[in-house]
Amino acid sequence: MSPKPKLVGITGGIGSGKSLVCKIFNTLGIPSYDADSRAKALMHETQKVKSDILKTFGDKSYLEDGSLNREWMAREVFSDESKLKLLNGIVHPAVGTDFAEWVIKNQDAPWLIKEAALLFESGSYKNLDFIITVTAPESLRIKRVLTRDPHRSKSQIRDIIDKQMPESEKEARSQAVINNDEKNMVLPQVLKLFKELS
Repeated sequence: MSPKPKLVGITGGIGSGKSLVCKIFNTLGIPSYDADSRAKALMHETQKVKSDILKTFGDKSYLEDGSLNREWMAREVFSDESKLKLLNGIVHPAVGTDFAEWVIKNQDAPWLIKEAALLFESGSYKNLDFIITVTAPESLRIKRVLTRDPHRSKSQIRDIIDKQMPESEKEARSQAVINNDEKNMVLPQVLKLFKELS
């Protein structure tokens, strides 16, 4: 039985640039698992997750074509802490199982990345060997998300930021920090960590 690959977590608030950092690591040959994208996919594809969401939030949570009613869910759930907790209680365990299966499929890699906004909040950091937080000023993060997600309003983005752990706390709990403030170059910071981790 070969030793399992080192598991590295990449986290940071919405719009901090986690995906950019993961893309650079991917180019360097390190596979990454995007927990947030997989969570969205599981809400579409997995019957158990779908039926639990329908049971908890009702028929409005899915559109007629079977896809998640994103705008309704964003309005109903993200602004209500108790509902968000219920949704996370359905989705996080499913993501945990999905990630474990992905690790088995990719166990020949020297190390693997799990990218997740809620790495600390969900408790999934406990199963990882090394955590990197990607950070950027809040005003810049809001600007990036407004450009990337035109369906979101500034107040919705602020709601999401308010529900996420403060960046300073994430940084304090991480083994490394990448500053993506558009003043410091990201590539040298990633390459330095790549050398340390490889």
